[in-house]
Amino acid sequence: MSRRCDLTGKGPMAGNRVSHSHRKSNMWQLPNVQDKRIYVPELDRWVKLRLSTRAMRTITKKGLLRFLRDEGIKLKDVAR
Repeated sequence: MSRRCDLTGKGPMAGNRVSHSHRKSNMWQLPNVQDKRIYVPELDRWVKLRLSTRAMRTITKKGLLRFLRDEGIKLKDVAR
């Protein structure tokens, strides 16, 4: 399962863990990605998406179809 948001494309970032003595070891910073079912009243259907929590907040504010329109994405390209 790739930890990537279907709408924003947000994915893992590489970084360093730095100890007190400044020794560095590699680490991954993973995005908070959740599998969600979202109801779209305009289409009268449920849509399954893998979303970052930031995208969920934006969908709550704008609505799914407006969010997709603003991002230039089609629903059929992101629905699972």
